[in-house]
Amino acid sequence: MKHYLLYLLLILFTFNSFSQTGFSTESFDIARGDLETNIYEKDSTANALILYEYGKSYIDKTDFDLKTEIKRKIKILNRQGFDQSTITVRLYNDKDTKATIKEIKATTFNLVNGKVESTRIKPKNIFTEKYDDNYTYVKFTLPAISEGSVITYSYKLSTPFLYKFKGWNFQGSIPTLYSEYHTSIPAIYEYHIKLVGFLKLFKEDQVLKRDCLIAGNGGKSDCTNSVYIMKDIPAFIEEDYMTSKYNYLSRMEYELKTYHGFDNITKHFTKTWKSVDKEFKTEPTIGRQLNKKVDVEKLLSNEVLIETNQLKKAKDIYDFVQDNYTWNGDYKIFKDVKIKDLINEKSGNVSSINILLHNLLRESGYNVKPVLLSTRNNGFPTKIFPVISDFNYLIVHTTINNKAYLLDATDKYLNFGQIPFRSLNHYGRMFDFKNGSQWIDVKADQVSSIQFQLDLKINEDDLISGIINTRFSGYYAQIKKENYYTNPSQYILDLENDMPTIEVIEHNVTSEDKESENFKEKMNIQFVEENIVANKIYFNPFTFKFYDENPFKLQERSYPIDFGYKKGFTYIFSLDTQDKYDIIEIPEDKKVKLPNNVGEFVIASKIENNKLKIYFKIIFKEAVYDPAYYPYLKEFMNQVVDNQKNSIVVLQKK
Repeated sequence: MKHYLLYLLLILFTFNSFSQTGFSTESFDIARGDLETNIYEKDSTANALILYEYGKSYIDKTDFDLKTEIKRKIKILNRQGFDQSTITVRLYNDKDTKATIKEIKATTFNLVNGKVESTRIKPKNIFTEKYDDNYTYVKFTLPAISEGSVITYSYKLSTPFLYKFKGWNFQGSIPTLYSEYHTSIPAIYEYHIKLVGFLKLFKEDQVLKRDCLIAGNGGKSDCTNSVYIMKDIPAFIEEDYMTSKYNYLSRMEYELKTYHGFDNITKHFTKTWKSVDKEFKTEPTIGRQLNKKVDVEKLLSNEVLIETNQLKKAKDIYDFVQDNYTWNGDYKIFKDVKIKDLINEKSGNVSSINILLHNLLRESGYNVKPVLLSTRNNGFPTKIFPVISDFNYLIVHTTINNKAYLLDATDKYLNFGQIPFRSLNHYGRMFDFKNGSQWIDVKADQVSSIQFQLDLKINEDDLISGIINTRFSGYYAQIKKENYYTNPSQYILDLENDMPTIEVIEHNVTSEDKESENFKEKMNIQFVEENIVANKIYFNPFTFKFYDENPFKLQERSYPIDFGYKKGFTYIFSLDTQDKYDIIEIPEDKKVKLPNNVGEFVIASKIENNKLKIYFKIIFKEAVYDPAYYPYLKEFMNQVVDNQKNSIVVLQKK
């Protein structure tokens, strides 16, 4: 029995060994399997993949510049992967010094009639072009590319700019089978080092090397030599419901913290929040403008000035700024910030508008504080140390009756306490000039929802007609209000174009105005065509679909599903057949829940006295879902879309 089990294990081991990739993934050298293997089973959508990459960065003993050696081996699987044969290297320079590249070697390997043929790039096909005052691009395209080719290239970089040690991207737009990065950092340089992304390192080692760097005056420094390895790295493919990809791309990042010179002089390159807070008070743009006084009696109406209800007064001040000043679209929060110019010109950037709101509230007796944040497409600001350039947006924090509010007056269709979707980027830095700054959560607490209620009947002409009531809340209301109040006639036209099977006989907005928390509308409609076969009417009850297709299409996703806010959708359908038809087929009841009850959808149908009622609801109880939920969300959405697209009601004429 033991011999049989051993034999079975050997068979399984052999099968697994040969069923896996034939690529040579831990060597820069070309193996025959690299050329003969033309599929990547783990990702059938891949057009190319990195088989092997190696990087090494260190401080040169001679000139003390940062040197980096790069080697990369890439498999071209099909024609769509040909773009991977064009390589671009970006070099930074200033007025006096610049980064350089040398020893560029690039070769294409092809299997032709069973023989390996190699074609090297010629120096004349390597090009240098100036991008701007600070960057130069070096570009080259490998020759003789065809489907199945393997390309290799290597080069060496040198830079005198040590503020940022050379970072390393483990993840990119194509899969990577093996990525290895070596660093040697002298103790005289202290860097903030962080691994970004959700992927785990396969290996991480550090060893101390004595006296790796020796100065001319006899000073010595030890070095920490590190090795970082990742394997089987999936391609990073952008998909709906995500913030900036730079929040999630797996990579190593370095930022110089302190330099300990051989002359015993220490220089600190990163500040503390305490020092930033102190400087921010007198900062020439935002800091000084936040302390400017404004004439509330000149700007605000007497009705607002004498209002005694603190919340209502704050809302009135917010409405004043929102209605009278227009955002010019600029995010330049540290440039062209002048409250005086905004008041005169009625238009300004984010900082100008929200600082005016801040100052009006402060002068009216409210406890207000500015909040710096980074928008969703700008990436998360680092929390490890202050990097003011990470921030590109400013909003206002106030507390009224022990309740905190985040305010932004740049959008005329936002409600008090609601900030733009672009700002929902998890956290921001709130500045209190008396007690110091702190991180705060920046999120939407309320659920944003859409509700359709259809009350229909079979009329005298055997057509389906009736009333549709809709209600949009939260961010859905903001979008609808903007579309409607910007151009009501175009809104109606777009509504009719979106519903080709329905004629809108009458349309009314039933919410009060653009300042209403919800957007409500009522439509008197009639179906213009019906699918009638042998005295039977066939139709899909979902005239309005919340999702036309599944937004989740990846085989796997390594970054969170970030909706930005909690979502809810309700569809209530009622049809009175007026005793003209029998209801012979209705959608099947179903209830599906996400793990840990963080979301669900329900569809329930019933017939009472020849009246059909259908209740359909989707709810996402979280604004952000961990990548572990992705396969469940993907299947969840498959069923949501399937039920909306393929539900059928069949009526039989009596």
